[in-house]
Amino acid sequence: MRHTEVLPSARRLIGSLRDIGYDLPVAIADLVDNSIAAGATVLRLDTCFEGSDSWIRLSDNGSGMTEGELMEALRFGSRRYYGSSDLGKFGLGLKVASLSQCRRLTVASRSTLRGRTRLGQWDLDHIESTDRWEVVRPRGRDCILATLPLRGTTGTVVLWEKLDRIVRFKAQAGRRALTEFGRLENELEQHLAMVFHRFLAREASRRRPLTIVINDRRVQPWDPFARHETDTQALGEQRLALNDDSSTPRVSVRPYVLPSEAQFSTPTAHRIAAGPRLWNRQQGFYFYRNDRLIQAGGWNRLRTSDEHTKLARISIDFSASADDFFELNVSKTQVRVPHGLRAELATISSAVARVAQDSYRGSSNGSQGVDLAAARIQAIREIVGIVIADVQALVSDELGPDSAVGSKLARQIAGLERKLVKDVISATQSQSSANGATGVGHKG
Repeated sequence: MRHTEVLPSARRLIGSLRDIGYDLPVAIADLVDNSIAAGATVLRLDTCFEGSDSWIRLSDNGSGMTEGELMEALRFGSRRYYGSSDLGKFGLGLKVASLSQCRRLTVASRSTLRGRTRLGQWDLDHIESTDRWEVVRPRGRDCILATLPLRGTTGTVVLWEKLDRIVRFKAQAGRRALTEFGRLENELEQHLAMVFHRFLAREASRRRPLTIVINDRRVQPWDPFARHETDTQALGEQRLALNDDSSTPRVSVRPYVLPSEAQFSTPTAHRIAAGPRLWNRQQGFYFYRNDRLIQAGGWNRLRTSDEHTKLARISIDFSASADDFFELNVSKTQVRVPHGLRAELATISSAVARVAQDSYRGSSNGSQGVDLAAARIQAIREIVGIVIADVQALVSDELGPDSAVGSKLARQIAGLERKLVKDVISATQSQSSANGATGVGHKG
């Protein structure tokens, strides 16, 4: 049987991929993923506003790349294997993220101190004129901006030039363009502080520290859950199964309720805790993939955002082995809640929302404790009810609705449900008494 290879038009396909959904902060975050994967401990982001000659450069001190690795990294749809602990997934991030913001992407890399610096470049002007999948190989002396940070160290540099998606004004050297460039820098700093806060705070599972510096200013981690505040309520971790198969990975869920404005230690702390998108839009689920924040806020259609529940934030952790369940998008900014988790997450979010409403209204410590205990009881009641209903349905399916054995098992299961709820109520009330007036079992 004959086969004919049909290559896509480089001009047309790359032009389409530029609009896949990246903005500047999200695009830079994709590059940071690569630096972390390369074992970098210091990332430097330098920006220069010079009108149409403006540029952005990210340099790291990671392991660098050999010639073969560099060419593979520049391939659209890299053949590289991604393990369960990697931050990458699709083999598109470096190219698509970069070219969504600029027309010329240059990558310089050095893998040994005695070795030479290797360069590769995607230039959209060249692609539009040739319509070929050609990587330009510039000489080092012609790309000083890209090679300079690698003097005396290993690592990789990503240089963006011809910033047509960033410097959009007709007067590209004007005051408005300069103001917009500065605004984007601030937005970028806030985004990286949020997305990589576990790495910056040395809370990630990887052992190496991480420092990100933007124009000589060190990025400080932003904790979405304000755990340093004494009145932050941590409601306890739960581990949920993605489906009935015991071999599938589990998901860790940690709900938090932040203090009301009056309970924050300082007005500045309250303002910082609001987050880049401010209080109402930061409430909801925070999905982490291998410690990297994917989605910051939003209820994923399980409930609606409300002023009175804006203090509720729920951390949800999953590994790369669960990617197929969460349907991670290419820009790594959004997930879909798996069907097997929707009922349980809806129950948990409802319980957390009730506690958040009380915190928002400034309830006294004593009443907060009672409401928190009640919310926990109600949440566990509902979760137990979901599990029991599923078990009863399974028994009915397997044994038939008229089976005598099935009817006996159903009665035993119902008795187990009552006993479980009774034990939970007793344990929660005992805990509330032991904790005194606050009634809060966990603090941030």
